[in-house]
Parts: sequence; C-alpha cells; structure tokens
Amino acid sequence: MTLSKEKYKALEDIVGPDYIADDPALLDSYTYPLATTSLHMGPCYNTFTPRGQAVLLPGNTEEVQAIVKVCNMYKIKYKASSTFWGAMGYPSEDKNTIQLDMRRMDRILEIDEKNMLVVIEPQVIGATLQAEAMKRGLNAHIHGPGASCSPLASATSYGGMGPDGIFMGAGDEVLLGVEWVMPDGNLLRVGSPGSGLGWFYGEGPGPSVKAIVRGAQGSKGSMGVFTKCAVKLSAWPGPPIVPVEGIVPAYKAALPDNFKMYTLAFPTWQAWADATHMIWDAGLGYIAHRQFSMFGRDLKMGMLKILADPTKTLSDLDEVLQLPEVQEATENMKRDFQFVLAGMTQRDIEWQEKALDVILAKTGGWKVSALLDDPVLRNWSLLYMIKMGHKNLNLVYAGGYDGCFGLMGPPDHGIRYVEEAAEFKKEWEEKEDTIVSAGGDCMMGGVATIGGGATIVWENFTCWDPYDKESTEGAFRFFEATSKFGIDRHFGPGMERGNAVSRANDGYETPKEVRESMMAADRQPSTFRYQRKIREVFNPNDLGDAYYQTLSE
Repeated sequence: MTLSKEKYKALEDIVGPDYIADDPALLDSYTYPLATTSLHMGPCYNTFTPRGQAVLLPGNTEEVQAIVKVCNMYKIKYKASSTFWGAMGYPSEDKNTIQLDMRRMDRILEIDEKNMLVVIEPQVIGATLQAEAMKRGLNAHIHGPGASCSPLASATSYGGMGPDGIFMGAGDEVLLGVEWVMPDGNLLRVGSPGSGLGWFYGEGPGPSVKAIVRGAQGSKGSMGVFTKCAVKLSAWPGPPIVPVEGIVPAYKAALPDNFKMYTLAFPTWQAWADATHMIWDAGLGYIAHRQFSMFGRDLKMGMLKILADPTKTLSDLDEVLQLPEVQEATENMKRDFQFVLAGMTQRDIEWQEKALDVILAKTGGWKVSALLDDPVLRNWSLLYMIKMGHKNLNLVYAGGYDGCFGLMGPPDHGIRYVEEAAEFKKEWEEKEDTIVSAGGDCMMGGVATIGGGATIVWENFTCWDPYDKESTEGAFRFFEATSKFGIDRHFGPGMERGNAVSRANDGYETPKEVRESMMAADRQPSTFRYQRKIREVFNPNDLGDAYYQTLSE
C-alpha cells in the first residue's frame, strides 16, 4: 500500500520533493532483518520489519512539527529514527505509517565548556561528539550500542547505559534540556530552555516533565519526536586528540600515565561482587564493564589475541586457543571485568591505584597479567573501552546475536544465578549445533548502570547464523528455553522476551493478551498503567507504536 495522493502531497509540501519518497525499492532499504538481533520476537527467519508507506527526511524542527500535525490530521502513524541501530528504529506496523529519517539534522549546536554540556540534533553520533568534546578537555557518555549511534536517541528515548556509566552516568542522568515535538505536533521545551534560560537543566519547572518524556526506559520513538537536547559532559584528563595507531580492527592508543587499563579477575563470584561494592564506595573508576565476556568464557582471550593482531583472522581461532599463554589467561579470566582509571592529577591516579590494590588484596582479586604486560593488548583494550568504536564485533561470529537472561540488579543478585545460567547455556551449546559454542558465560554488561554504581547488567550474548534457517530457528528455541528457565528459577523472564512484549506484527505476532500478561507480571506493573494514561492524554490519536508499553486496568 502507498499513501493517497492527497496525503503524500501534504507531506511533500513540507519537506520538498527531494526529501520524500514512496518508491518500493527505496522503502525496502528501510526495513530490518529480524533474524539478525530480534529472534525473541519469534521464529523470524527471512522476516523483516514492516516498511512504512513513505519515508521523509525533515531538515529542522519546524518541518518535524508540520509533519506531525499532518499525521494527526490524517491519522497517519510515524516513527522517527536517527542511526537505526536495531528493529525498534523502524515501524512495527505497515498500515498507514511513515518513517522519519533524521539524518539531515546532524549539527552540534553549542558546546558550553563552563557548564560542561552540549546541545545536539538527532543525527550527531557519539564518535563525532566525543572528538569535539575531547578538544576542550571534556568527554561524552558513549552508550552501549557504541560510538556510531545517536546520544540524543539514547538519552531521550531508551536506557542509555554504557561502560562509562560508573563515572558519567546513564542516558537519563546525562539528559538536560530537551526540545520535544509532542505527539499532537505542539512544541515543548523541557526544563530550563522552556524558560529561555539555556540548556543546563532538564527538570521542571514544577513537577518533572522528564518523567513523562522518558517513561520506563524511554518511549523508543513512539511518543513524538525529539529534535534537540542537551547532554551533560564530563572531565577528560587526556590529550585533545587521542593518538590512534594501527589498522582495522587492530587499532590501539597509548595514553599518558594518568590512565590505567586493567582486566580485573576474582577467585569467586562473591569476591567479584564484594570488589564492585568497594570500588563504588571508594569512588574509583572511569570505565567499568564486562565487555570482552561477550566473546564467551572459553573464547575471549583467543579473540582478543586475534583482534589486536592485524595478521590474524577468525580462521586462526582454533590454533590461537591452543597456545599455552592463551589457555592460562582464559583460566585466569573466568570472573572478570575491564576497568579504566583516569587520574585528574598525578596524585589522583596514584591514590586510585593504591585504593584499587587494597580492594584486590581484601577480595583476593588480581590484575590479569596477559592483558596488562602486553602493551599491544593493553592499548587495544584501552582504546576499545574509551571509544566504543568496535560494536560491529557484536556480530562477528556468525552475523546474528542477542542477549538472554538479563540478570539486572545489585551484584549480589546476579552472582546467585550467573553460573546456573552459564551452565544452562553451555549445555545447550553442546546439545544443539545451532548457536555458537563459546563457553556458556557470555555475560557482557556494565559494572555500574548509573553514576557511582548501584546495579549490574548481565546480558548473556548468544550468536547464530541469521542466513541459516536451522540456526535461526534453533536459536529461537534456545531463547524460549532460557525464558522458561529464568521464570522457573525466579530470576525473571530475561531480556530475550523484552521486545516481544513491545512489538506486535513483525512476522511473529505477540497477541495483546500475551504482552499484557507479561507486563502485569512485572515487578512494577503500575509503571505501564501510568504510561497508558500518559499516552491517552499526550497522544490521543495513538500515532506511535507498541514500543511504548502500556497496560490496561
């Protein structure tokens, strides 16, 4: 189906003929293969997100407003996206829906060095923002999807967690003033910009409007369009330009002595958890993340040796895994995380190192020597953690990946189940040759989801071949099994079912009754009931999609 000539003309008059299209071939490029990262939605081999009936590229806030008002006039649903990281950036329905591609709105509008903030448009990516900030002795939070994605989308519309959360905070913490084209087309500047006082504040005036803007984990493009926002910047005690060397993927960077890159490991999971609490209490750390565990307990050291060496490829993995030093390091890194210290002064880094050594002594932990003593591996890891520019490696094994279990919570919650979950996955890897056999424990995640600590994310990466029907359907059976296992063991259904709650019509339909029963079983179901009330008031024509999770009475 295509838009009627009347509707198309009304939209074309806003953006001009060069920035609207309904050609089927072009619209097909605005679809997403669900078998790549979205198997939790169903056995969706060779299935794509629905395509909209037109795609528009607005160039400014006024055009976005006008588009949304036309959509309200004709009851057209719309979905705005910037860097299109995953399925949620695309429409979840194909009837009477348009796609807004925000790539023309790509400006850094202001960097306020004194107040440590930056005002950005939707298409500004983390790498660009970080590079400009570093020139001024500042740094920008890079969220989990990496430096190629939009900080505005992260801060306004989703969780926004990342490896640097321990120092910089998550998306909701870095979000300051916001410019919001509301679902009815009206414009609201949230916080201090609404009073003409600059962009430094994101709350009020009066009760916080940011709670309505973000809701639970953001509205994911289903409640209007965010055209500008300010995000908080943090101190960067490094050089204005990071000295990157090497060739893809073996880029590395040597930074001054006020930066230290460690992989910390522990004899037990309880020691691991105790150390995280002590680190938080001491206020240590610039970056803390269980990043390399995404490659799997059995494979991660071998993968690091390959990725840091431009002469090696994945075909060398079996040979590299046989090296005695790799086997020793693999054994030493079972319970680990990556940790970057950044000293604002020389005395600061000296104190942080001493404090870390005390914590390791108390918990029996150690710095993994294989990654500390080898300058190539150390500097490769340091650049990876600071820049987050390697997120394509999420897909490196076979082309498809997603997370399961998702034991988010305080450290002592996750450590109760991490080995159980890992063993369940390892048994499945050995039983069914449909997912990558990586050692069970592939639990990647932040060691501080918010500034200073508080919670941990355990996202057990699972990889499969999205171009192979047997592998794809086998991975889906695995996710169904992990969801049931998590419920039976009382640590929840996990992230493998998260988007199935949200989406409805992507090849595998999740009926409304099923989605609502899952939200009703949430620890805080009233969140979704309040979101329904908010949608009824702010989006009366319901022109978003099911990603904004709502629950009836």
